[in-house]
Parts: sequence; structure tokens; C-alpha cells
Amino acid sequence: MTENHSKDNLLHKAISYFQQRILPSWSETIKAFRSTEKVFQQSWKLGLVHECLDSIIRKAKASPQLLGEPIKNSTANADDSDEDYEGYKPNARRRLFDLNWKPEDLTTLSLQLYELLMHAMSKHGVPSEYVAASLCNYTKKWVFSSSGEEALKKKYQKDILEAVERLLPDEIGLLPCTLLFQMLRVAIYLEVTSDCRNGIEIRIGKQLDQATVKDLLIPSHGYSKVVQYDIQCVRRIVKVFYANYSSSNVTDITGLIAVADLIEEFLAEVASDIDLKISTFVGLAEMLVSASMGVKTNSDGIYRAVAIYLDKHRHLTESEREEVCQVLDFQKMSPQACDHAAKNECMPLRMVVQVLFAGQLQLRDTITKEVQSSDEKLIKEEADEVNAPRVELCEGKMRSEVEKMSKKVMLLERECSMMRKEIENSSSLVVRKEKPSLWREMKRKFGCISSTHDSNCQLKKKKLHLKPKRGL
Repeated sequence: MTENHSKDNLLHKAISYFQQRILPSWSETIKAFRSTEKVFQQSWKLGLVHECLDSIIRKAKASPQLLGEPIKNSTANADDSDEDYEGYKPNARRRLFDLNWKPEDLTTLSLQLYELLMHAMSKHGVPSEYVAASLCNYTKKWVFSSSGEEALKKKYQKDILEAVERLLPDEIGLLPCTLLFQMLRVAIYLEVTSDCRNGIEIRIGKQLDQATVKDLLIPSHGYSKVVQYDIQCVRRIVKVFYANYSSSNVTDITGLIAVADLIEEFLAEVASDIDLKISTFVGLAEMLVSASMGVKTNSDGIYRAVAIYLDKHRHLTESEREEVCQVLDFQKMSPQACDHAAKNECMPLRMVVQVLFAGQLQLRDTITKEVQSSDEKLIKEEADEVNAPRVELCEGKMRSEVEKMSKKVMLLERECSMMRKEIENSSSLVVRKEKPSLWREMKRKFGCISSTHDSNCQLKKKKLHLKPKRGL
């Protein structure tokens, strides 16, 4: 069979056929990979398993739609999905005889091969949303489906669900919250390991704001069934949500509001359970109060749940009813809720008195606010009426002052212009004095500087001639 015996022998032909006909095709590679299950050890040693894995991973990275459409895009048109598989369809001659061709589905693989393949895909960077879609399809086929020949034993379903939980990527939102809750219900029924159950609860808790009250209604299972719904499971999921929210430093409170409303509706749903203990109900109510703190200003939802619980548990004593009502904050209840509570026959007497007192305080605060607002309006109107003439007088004074100032400015401008002209005239005279004529310069040199100076000289000479001599 080898080349030592003769050229182009069976082994060489088998390898050439495998590389040229099997590996290039998606469906043929899946079939070949599936056939290695019966002789897995030998196929692993010969390298056939690795060749199939590499071929499938390369094709999945090139066209991730082969793994299945992501859950959020499940409404895509069938034509678009057909186009995505265009590169892996058979040739035209083969399609003539197989018009409804579809690629080989990974859900046909056994758990051993499928787990090996999904682990390799996650390791080699196949998009996580497509890996999650393939895991979802595998779970729906082998775990959720339980009819006809496709139903498997409970042990095998348990192994599949535990493997799927381990293989799911850690990103939030890859699977819808409703599907995760469905997985959790099946996990509780199959009695999976605590690690698997905790992993599903953590995934749900990280996106609890997308859930509905119907999702939270997880039925109790087992011989020790006491209540209708699994309350402790819901409490663990809620704790995961708040722990994840506080550690992520998110400023948006829309998720907190959604979860507070969700717990409020859930509390009203489970309040009708006749087997629900007071401690369990009060614990849920306290969780709701802490969840609503700083998010919701109205506590009518908590009162609604308390009213349902008291109505379904009429056998409670007065002290027990008071214990149930301790979670109520009458100051945050609306007037309609306070009125209903005051007329509720199931409410304990002490709580009715507190409700009436809170109603009176609310009425007093409402009246006080209305009176204050009306007084402020009256005072403002009176002030406007009184200040109207004052405003007019002030405006008249301002106009007169402005006119006076404008007149002063005009006078100052005139004075400035006159001073400017005088300065210009004086500067012209100084210039003339500083530049005498040539004739005046000659006179100055000969002793006659100016006419005034000459006249002064003549007067001095006359005075000297008129003075008598001392000897006479």
C-alpha cells in the first residue's frame, strides 16, 4: 500500500483524494470529521482529526455564517443566508440534481467531536457571536427537544448542557435572557453540577435588565418542594446583577430602574403563593426597597404586593401582619394608595393609623404648598403694581440725567476745540518770534534790538541829562 511497494499506490491515492476532494468542501469535511468518531484514536495519531479541524476553522473564519446566524439576527431573510453559503455550494452540475442544497450542520456531530471543534474555534478567533449561535442550535436540538427518536437519556443531556455552558463566550448579550432562563430551568431539572448552574445564573445576572417577570417564575423541583417558585435562585441572580453593576462604574440608571420594576412585578406574582413564608416575602420586599432607593420615589408597587400577600394569607395574626407591613413607607405612597390602604380590611390597625396620619401630612403639605404658591403670586402681582410707577419715574430720571450728561459732553467738546485753536495760534506766534529777519539781526548786532528797546534807551539818556550836578 505504500510507495515502497510501487508508485502511485493506495496510500498516496487516499491522501490525494482527501486533500483535493474532501478538505476543500465544508460538507465533505464535516462528514469526514464525523466518521473519525469510531476510530478516533487511530485518526488522531494519523493527523486526520487535525486536518479536519484546521479545514473547518479556516472556512468558519472566512464565512462565519456557516455556524448559524447570530440570535439577534435570526430574522434575516433566507435569500441572504443562501448567498452567504455561495462559496461552499457544489458545482452547477451537482446543483441540478440537488436544488435544496444546504451545508452540513455541526449539530450532527457527537458531543466529543463538537466540544473539541468549538474549543478550537474559540481559541483561533472565530467571532464569538457565531460560536454562541452554534452552541444555541446544538442545545436546542439535543437538550430542549425531547420528542420521538431525538430524545436522549437524562445523563447525556446533562453532559451536553454542562459542556455548552463551559464553551459559551463570556461576552454579555450573545444569547437572549429568555434563552438563558430556559437553559437554567432545564439545568435545574437535569440536576447539573453547581458550577454549571452558577455559571448560567451569573450570565443571567449580568443582563437581568433584559428579562421579563415571566422569566423569573422558575418552578421549584425536587422532593423538598415547599414553594411554587424558586425564590432563592432569583435572589442570587439579583445579587449578581447589583454586584456587576456596582463594579462596572456605570452612570446610566436605566438598568437599575428596569430591574427595580422587574422585582416589583415578581414580588406581586409570588405574593399569591399560599406556601410563601413571611421571612421569604419580607426578604424579597427588603431587596426591592434597597433596589428602589434613589431610583424610584413611589412605593405603590410594594404596597400592591403586600396587599396581595395579606389577602391570600388571611390566617396571619395581627403581629405577623404588622411584620409584613414593616417594609411599607407610607410617606412615599400616593394618595390613592393611602386611601386604599386605609380602607383595606386586611391591614393591621396600627398600620391603618399610620396610613391616616401619613395621609394627613400629605394633605397638609399639599395645602401649604398651594397656599405658598398663591401667596407668592399675589405678592409678585402687588409688587409689580407698586413698582410700575416707580419704574416709570426711574426711567424719566434716567432720561433727564442722560440729557444733562450729553449737554455737558457737548460743552466740553466745544471748550476743547477752542483750547485747541488757541494752542495752535500761540504756537504760530512762537514760531514767528523764533525766526527774525536778517535786518533785525544786523540791528541787534549794532546795539538796537527793537523799537521798544530803542525808546527805552532814549528815555534813559534824557533822564541822565536832566539830573543836576552835585557841585552846583
